[in-house]
Amino acid sequence: MGRNPQTVGQLRPVDLARRHGLSTQAVRNYEDAGALPAAARTAAGYRVYTARHGDALRAFLALVPGHGHQAATAIMRAVHGGVDDEAFQLIDASHVRLREDRRTLQAVERALADLGPAPAESAGRPRFVGPLARELGVRAATLRAWERAGLLRPSRDAATGYRVYAKADVRDARMVRQLRRGGYPLGQIAPLIEQVRAAGGPRPLEAALGDWRGRLAARGRALLAGAAALEAYLVAWG
Repeated sequence: MGRNPQTVGQLRPVDLARRHGLSTQAVRNYEDAGALPAAARTAAGYRVYTARHGDALRAFLALVPGHGHQAATAIMRAVHGGVDDEAFQLIDASHVRLREDRRTLQAVERALADLGPAPAESAGRPRFVGPLARELGVRAATLRAWERAGLLRPSRDAATGYRVYAKADVRDARMVRQLRRGGYPLGQIAPLIEQVRAAGGPRPLEAALGDWRGRLAARGRALLAGAAALEAYLVAWG
């Protein structure tokens, strides 16, 4: 059975703030956003918090690492609004995002495993669309289609307006060609190309995969910790 907030001791905003290493303004902001239940007020207008607010703040802060501030706030706001189903749907959505991120990581790992080393002649000089298409064994229209899909980002020659593929563009085109030959659809190739661009190439990305995997594992554990804290809050005050 839940506890009656009227039977527990009163707390000042500074009491909650000090317990969690927050500013008093942060505590007030969390209440205003709905992450904490509305506080009673003294005759002078000062907020009066209780143990329930302390437990709510603890649950909210536990939710943040896995869900982010915005989703954690929405979850707690739904709970305090008496719509637990909405809170559970928000939690489900965070798990779905984590699952999709795991799938993206797995696709990147598989794709990198399928990539062969780029030939030495791919470094250096830029290419126009025709020569690059012949080099890759594809049509120029195919390169333009990959560009429309966001997989390639060639610049334009200032004098002629022709597409110019710099070293990184040639690298991306080779990757797309290899992955397309391996049966990867454009939708799966796109996030890989973005990751390679962000990392500065396939080799730096390979080195970063362990960190990426570790971050996903940390999010998974954070979701579990947040769920446990929210369950404890619902049992105590639901």
